[in-house]
Amino acid sequence: MAQICDRIHLQLLLDVEVALAVAAADAGIVPSSCLPDIQAAATAENFDCAALSTAAETDGNIVIPLVKALTAAVAARNPESARHVHRGATSQDIMDTALVLQLRAAGSDLRQSLTHIMQGAAMLARTHASSPMPGRTWLQHASPTTFGLKAAGWLDMVGRSRDRLEDAIHAALVVQLGGAAGTLASLGSDGPKITDAFARHLKLSVPAMPWHTHRDRIAHVAAALGIVCGGLGKIGRDLTLLAQSEVAEAIDAGGGGSSSMPHKQNPVRAVTAIAMATRAPGLVATMLAAMPQEHERAAGGWQAEWATLSDLLSVTRQSAAAIGAALGDLRVDAAAMREHLEMRGGVAMAEALSTALAARISRTEAMSVVERLVRSAERTRRSLRDVAVADADVLRWLAPADIERALSPENYLGSANLFVEQVLQRWAV
Repeated sequence: MAQICDRIHLQLLLDVEVALAVAAADAGIVPSSCLPDIQAAATAENFDCAALSTAAETDGNIVIPLVKALTAAVAARNPESARHVHRGATSQDIMDTALVLQLRAAGSDLRQSLTHIMQGAAMLARTHASSPMPGRTWLQHASPTTFGLKAAGWLDMVGRSRDRLEDAIHAALVVQLGGAAGTLASLGSDGPKITDAFARHLKLSVPAMPWHTHRDRIAHVAAALGIVCGGLGKIGRDLTLLAQSEVAEAIDAGGGGSSSMPHKQNPVRAVTAIAMATRAPGLVATMLAAMPQEHERAAGGWQAEWATLSDLLSVTRQSAAAIGAALGDLRVDAAAMREHLEMRGGVAMAEALSTALAARISRTEAMSVVERLVRSAERTRRSLRDVAVADADVLRWLAPADIERALSPENYLGSANLFVEQVLQRWAV
């Protein structure tokens, strides 16, 4: 059962072992004189990662050979101190607590990355709050929206995802210390006292009981990571569609090239986010599938988490970095957006015209009249405006100036500006 050993993770495991020894000394269970020897030996550079990984294949996890190696390293300094290494703990206690520390660090990094994305989206929302563009439903032109509102949607979604992830990680910041079967029997009545000191030294919370096979906190973090990836993938999808040659409304100026076509400026970073969003659901599903674990110690489920959660953190980091960079380099063509509202004779403004007519006649009749105008405009390749001002029925209810006003995209943006302002106020980044 392979388990990757890297210096950062190895040091976290060693830090947990040191914290355990310090906690036991605080409780008077081990002599404080042993702490300098344990602390001096517990440095990742003192250990052979490759050898530990190989031994983990046989032992089942990396802590078992690490404790042996750490004990030997401490014994080389002082045999008496070596007696107090790993006192009262089981290997999962060390691994799970190190995992919690890893999540805390990852959460801090991801918060910074997601906040950076929010800042980029907020800037775009402010700058383009009144820049009209085609709304698109089913990939076809709908009524107009603004690019500012689109960017505000990204901001709002990432803000919620950031907070959701932060809440999930905060709930998971609890130590694991249960010993062989989750009772801390080897520590006698001192178990709770040592657990409190253990948590205090690591700045973690103390759970009501050990959670070796109760993985809901970790699964909650995994689900929150998956939602982050999905949200970033949504932004990536929007950016790839906006960068299409036939659209070219917003292009990542830092896009990639082609090995054969000099003109290409591929939305590589947006595609990275889409790729990571494609991977994330399978990883989250594995974390959820690993939850039904056997009795007091898992036989496969816990082990399945190791690489899966590491991969999930990795794809989330990659996606966040890619989208943050893409938004920072985004070249927005507001003129192209405005021009595209005139495509096919500006029929995307049909709802606006029917709304204006519905103030004078029934909504059903208004819809029927405008649908007839749209079909005429498409058939004769004229604009909806030209067809409307030449239609006797329409002129009975609307003057040419009313038609012109109804068909101006800037006059049919509803509460877009208000929504943008509300989102910007909600997320002061």
